[in-house]
Amino acid sequence: MSNQRDITAQSAHFRPERADWLRLRTLIFQRWMASFGQLAALLVATRYYGMQLPLGLCFLAVGLAVIANLIAMFIFPQNKRLTELEAMLTLLFDLAQLCFLLFLTGGLANPFALLVLAPVTVSASALELRSTLILGVLAAAFVTLIGLLNIPLRLADGTIFAIPSLFTFGFWLSLLIGIAFLGLYSRRVATEMRLMSDALLATQMALAREQKLTDLGGVVAAAAHELGTPLATIKLISSEMMDELADHPDLAEDARLIHEQANRCRDILRSMGKAGKDDLLLRQAPLETVLQEAAEPHMARGIEVIFTMAGAGLPPVVVRRPELIHGLRNLVQNAVDFARSTVWVDAQYAPDRILLRIIDDGEGFPAQVLGRIGDPFVRSRRDEQDLARRPEYEGMGLGLFIAKTLLERTGAELSFANAADPFLSPEERPARSGAIVEVTWKAADILAETAGALGENQRFIG
Repeated sequence: MSNQRDITAQSAHFRPERADWLRLRTLIFQRWMASFGQLAALLVATRYYGMQLPLGLCFLAVGLAVIANLIAMFIFPQNKRLTELEAMLTLLFDLAQLCFLLFLTGGLANPFALLVLAPVTVSASALELRSTLILGVLAAAFVTLIGLLNIPLRLADGTIFAIPSLFTFGFWLSLLIGIAFLGLYSRRVATEMRLMSDALLATQMALAREQKLTDLGGVVAAAAHELGTPLATIKLISSEMMDELADHPDLAEDARLIHEQANRCRDILRSMGKAGKDDLLLRQAPLETVLQEAAEPHMARGIEVIFTMAGAGLPPVVVRRPELIHGLRNLVQNAVDFARSTVWVDAQYAPDRILLRIIDDGEGFPAQVLGRIGDPFVRSRRDEQDLARRPEYEGMGLGLFIAKTLLERTGAELSFANAADPFLSPEERPARSGAIVEVTWKAADILAETAGALGENQRFIG
């Protein structure tokens, strides 16, 4: 199979669990800010506005948060990262402490009741869905409870600060809607950012791997070229020794062994250095050669890959960038994965533009994901039959995302479409009935600067 699953597995191996991204120190800092804010609000309400509050219980509520912070600071190291359960319990404590303080200070008549949204939003951004649902349900229950049962606010003259019941109901309803909306919104945004981060990590790993392979190929090819001369000398001398030692069979056999091993080294180096040494050939090649190189790993999988070139004159010579090779390879892999029997790779070139189409004879992209292709982790276009036919294929859209990202780095523009109407019967469908991926470059973005001679060989220094 392809390299995408290996790269995805490697990126997942180094990626921490969702809750492990949340540091205890971050929550401690936020709790300190909340505690100081609560104290400031209590002091302003009592000293400046003269409101009558149960300060003993209020200071107890704030003191619980301070004590929890001090215990966490002394027991755990500063770089402590919370597990899923630890993070959920920490946020639940903050939610309960805040609601207890709101209960003592008027319930929903207290404008600071809006802060109930904070723990749920943090949970939606950093924790799993189950933890977020638990905190969201408890937040809604606490809001309802303090709306029904609370110690009313008393002004300086002892009168109870009361607000219309309609306003209380509206505020309660807005808080419930805020809990649901902000929780869903924060989770959706955080999930998309996390998926994009994972996909970019996999893209960087794929590009680094391709770059290493390219560099290694250049080193091996240069070594093969440079070792050719000493090996030829060894072969020549060993041949002369074989002739001169014809009367000494034992020594002649040793000379023959040297000659054979020199031939073996030559064959090994020749197979390792097929691409030639590190000259312009490793940095540029005809477009057709680059396309065949990109598709080569998937041409022995039982699917016929047909290349066509169209344009005036000879095919253009393009720069062999790792991004170009790996991106095209992913597109060909995707086409081969879903083709029935044939994949077409059509290239059209003009003086100012190069157009590439990769078409398969499969079912094509499903209409519901056609507009989102190229985003990471979009589900595949396979049905139950294809799932049974290719159970090992992950189909998370990461390969197409990597291809799109890498090719766009070369200046390409990509578009995805279907070659045939999905409602046609099998008899009405044309041969090229599957998915179409169209890649367009401005010629100046990928054409090599010189399309002539390869230039002088550069001496390899080992």
